[in-house]
Amino acid sequence: MPGQPSGDRAGLRLAAPAPHDVIILGSGIAGSTLGAILAKQGVSVLLLDGGTHPRFAVGESTTLYTLKVFRLLARRYGVPELESLTSTDGIRDDIAPTSGTKRHFGFIRHEEGKEPDPAEFLQFSPPSKALQTGHLFRQDTDAYLFHTAIRYGCDVRQAFRVEDVELAADHVAVTGRNGERHEGRYLVDASGFRSPIAGKLGLRRPPEALQHHSRSMFTHMLGVRPTDECLRVGPEDAPPIPWVEGTMHHLFDRGWFWSIPFNNTSGSRNPLVSVGLTLDERMYPKNNDISPEQEFREFASRFPAVERLFADARTVRPWVSADRIQYSSTKSVGHRWCLMSHAAGFIDPLYSRGLTNTGEVVNSLAWRLLDALAEDDFDEERFAYVDELQQGLIRYNDELVNCSFVSFQDHSLWNAVYRVWCAAEVPINLRFDRFTERFTESGDDSVLRAMEKADHPGLPVPGSHGYKALFDDMVRVCRAVDRGERTAADAGAELLKTVVEAPVVLDHLGLRDPECRFVFPMPDDLRRMAKWLRHEGPDELRYLITGVDGHGAPMPAEPDTEKALPH
Repeated sequence: MPGQPSGDRAGLRLAAPAPHDVIILGSGIAGSTLGAILAKQGVSVLLLDGGTHPRFAVGESTTLYTLKVFRLLARRYGVPELESLTSTDGIRDDIAPTSGTKRHFGFIRHEEGKEPDPAEFLQFSPPSKALQTGHLFRQDTDAYLFHTAIRYGCDVRQAFRVEDVELAADHVAVTGRNGERHEGRYLVDASGFRSPIAGKLGLRRPPEALQHHSRSMFTHMLGVRPTDECLRVGPEDAPPIPWVEGTMHHLFDRGWFWSIPFNNTSGSRNPLVSVGLTLDERMYPKNNDISPEQEFREFASRFPAVERLFADARTVRPWVSADRIQYSSTKSVGHRWCLMSHAAGFIDPLYSRGLTNTGEVVNSLAWRLLDALAEDDFDEERFAYVDELQQGLIRYNDELVNCSFVSFQDHSLWNAVYRVWCAAEVPINLRFDRFTERFTESGDDSVLRAMEKADHPGLPVPGSHGYKALFDDMVRVCRAVDRGERTAADAGAELLKTVVEAPVVLDHLGLRDPECRFVFPMPDDLRRMAKWLRHEGPDELRYLITGVDGHGAPMPAEPDTEKALPH
């Protein structure tokens, strides 16, 4: 009643909040997406977050696979708002005109005091007939997903600082620093590095468990010049897509700068550019006597074209400077709990895997959690695949990024490692297309559950033994270089030969030609690739064109080639 003292002042005991089915720690993309999906299915969800929206976040670059995963999540679980993230028009119209376009991955290798050699320029443009990758302005996209979760029925507490988590046989509970306690049936920790569950259970692996080493500093800037304006090269060395229209990676020995513009499309009103520097902390120890911006600019000054890129740039928010950013966990699931995405581990943003991994983990966890809630059975074994997937994603990304950092010292080795990465990009998207087409045609969710049946979860092409062999060859030769047992140039020559001869490297994309700098397949290239794959390619990848049955085996019927092309 108006004017009556509230609970404590009146000497009354406040009633405990009603238990929720699921409590989610963290309301970033991972937590809010899962929360929206569960709430849409009638699950009682509580979203807890130590911060508030809107807020700064990095991890802005999407991949074609990212978009396909989020489109599937939208359709599989009836949350159409997720599909807005999968197109530049959807982001502009449904979220905000603040995100950029991404038409390619761009890589330029630099050496100190020298202009970059255009013979070493590399650009990869993923083939797609419908989806357009982009640069997400995370304060807007994250807030949009957070509000979507609320509209579907999630209860929320922002600025809620977790003091303790309780993991019991028959319930879970979370207590805040203010003494507020919330109880539930299952706890998902999507809070990132400072995961309360990882801290309570001591789940973090020792640092030596991971091969890759890097630290990072980053911010948003005004006045960053387009890469195209900073290179002193002729039109013959211009790529098919302007550098400014993609995610730029400026590489140097054991490190790289990123430039991710939000202002590179006519539909955006955002003048900012996300910039950062990631480098091996063993070779480049952190200098605590200078500011992160001073350190950033000192590194940029070593490379003439990079220095021009940031010469007139101004920061718009405080820099974030982190020590070694790699971490992983001994396990990511247990009885009534799961560490999800960046709460389980993180490697490096080099290949824009963060959002893709998040979508994959949400997709594998959501249906299992819905089944567990319906059956009131939270046995750890039913979530074992989620842990297997996350461990694989961490392992293979660790190996890939570590090989890349080792290779940056020499173009021949980096050129080979780059092609191993590229060799997975078309197959993984084709594989995803074949399963989602069957799901769309049949409406049978078991088709998507069968997609998880692969021998190497987390590998860029999880069902391909041939790609696994190629990947392992890359790891082997790069480790030998890292140990000083062979030169990078010698290792690069060997690995390039392996790539050229590997049956699983698709023809007609330019990957078998070490001189091909710009991978930009046209429709005719893709048609020739599809014909080659159907009639001459390796048996283990033929299903990428012919389709799959509900168990992932090749189908006897061969659909129209146009339908099988990336879309």
